[in-house]
Amino acid sequence: MHAPQPITAATGEAGEDRALRYLQARGLAVVSRNYRCKGGEIDLVMRDAADALVFVEVRARVARSTQRFGGAAASVTPAKQRRLIAAAEDFLARQVEDVPACRFDVIAIDGARIEWMRDAFGVDA
Repeated sequence: MHAPQPITAATGEAGEDRALRYLQARGLAVVSRNYRCKGGEIDLVMRDAADALVFVEVRARVARSTQRFGGAAASVTPAKQRRLIAAAEDFLARQVEDVPACRFDVIAIDGARIEWMRDAFGVDA
């Protein structure tokens, strides 16, 4: 018998599942999920129709916490962006021979609302 997950972990996992389905419905293909390295973690690595790698950060908030702490997108701070960039660099070094075009997207889930921010930030973050 497994212990129940904390609400934040369950919310995050459900958000990642929703984001994955949302992106797949829009033509993106999954390359990797929950890529972890010493520098950080990437929720989703996808490939778009132009064959670019898309590193996706999923931020999910339950509706009642959205107003109190800011929206899901507001939680992708410059420090979080630097960790995502470091993890993406690690992924590229370990997983990809020829580096394709890449971008960083954010999927913000606030309650029932999903917002997809393409090119949310760059490596100069």
